[in-house]
Amino acid sequence: MSTVVTDLETELNTEHPEPAETTASFPETNTEQTPDGAFRRQRNLFPVRFGDGPGQYPAEPGRYRLLGSVSCGWCRRQLIAIRLLGLEEALPFVPLYGRDGAGWRISETQGDVVQKWGSDRLNSFYERTIPGFTGRGTSPTIIDIETGKVVTNSYHTIDLDLASVWKPFHRAGAPDLYPEELRPEINLLNQQIFDDVNNGTYKVIFATNPQAARAALGIFEARLADYDFRLDSRRYLFGDRITDSDIRLFQTLSSFERSYRPRLADILGDGNVKHLQDFGNLWDYARDLFQHGFVDDRELYFLDLLPGPSGEYVQGLGFAEGLELPDAAEALAAWQQPSGREDLAGSPLYSGPGSGGSFELWSLS
Repeated sequence: MSTVVTDLETELNTEHPEPAETTASFPETNTEQTPDGAFRRQRNLFPVRFGDGPGQYPAEPGRYRLLGSVSCGWCRRQLIAIRLLGLEEALPFVPLYGRDGAGWRISETQGDVVQKWGSDRLNSFYERTIPGFTGRGTSPTIIDIETGKVVTNSYHTIDLDLASVWKPFHRAGAPDLYPEELRPEINLLNQQIFDDVNNGTYKVIFATNPQAARAALGIFEARLADYDFRLDSRRYLFGDRITDSDIRLFQTLSSFERSYRPRLADILGDGNVKHLQDFGNLWDYARDLFQHGFVDDRELYFLDLLPGPSGEYVQGLGFAEGLELPDAAEALAAWQQPSGREDLAGSPLYSGPGSGGSFELWSLS
């Protein structure tokens, strides 16, 4: 068990006094619904990109810190990309934990952010960037360690920039997660994965209209069935190479059975919600990625698959709070079963979003 997990488990189970200063924030249950009771996620406040264009930030190793919660799928996506690309030292990660009415706390034992800026609250960096800020800081957020200001909190594009703009700092032999010839189709598939899968579970959980919840689940499971067929003859979503799209799909698959599904079943009935294992190719694919660098001990802990040094699991911290879950050790053993996908290759061509040339009508600026 890593010392990182030891420190985080200690922080998670330590009572912290409220900060002396008053921190204004929206409630963490901020309403994000459409008039018909469906869930519509709020936009990211800082959609800034890395690059050499106007208003962009240059890729400079050591200048920035990635702040995020390992329990957050949007953050785990960035951690997987950083690990695969070898950017751990170029873009150090500092964990967030213990979110309450005043927002996220920043780990004091992992990194130099709290020591340098004298605050363990993520919102204080938003306030420094936008004086009078009264919103809520989100995971993940990248800050400039020298100015103490937020650079970006756009999880939609951080990993794309890490795979492209930060390429000069990749480790030797790092995969090309965002190959130029596939970018238009990756962009559209990513949008589909976000709307229907990553955000699809939240559309069920946070719907205030039962019909909206049922519709969202139907779309979610239809999309999984589509990807299950796609992966019948392809090792990864675009054939024989791992891309950014695989990271985004894995983000939800990895936490589905021990977080999202229990709550979906609680809302809509156990017999009405499929298991990941019901999609055979998708389940094999998820295990393939799981066993090839897509998780580390810290992530296993927050995925409720590995206990901390105390022997305790984090069960109850996520959407499965108050719900009975299968044995964690048995769940981990299932993830470690061979996937049998090593001999698959497959074509990047598929009848998904952007096929027939329609990707040429869209661009991600």
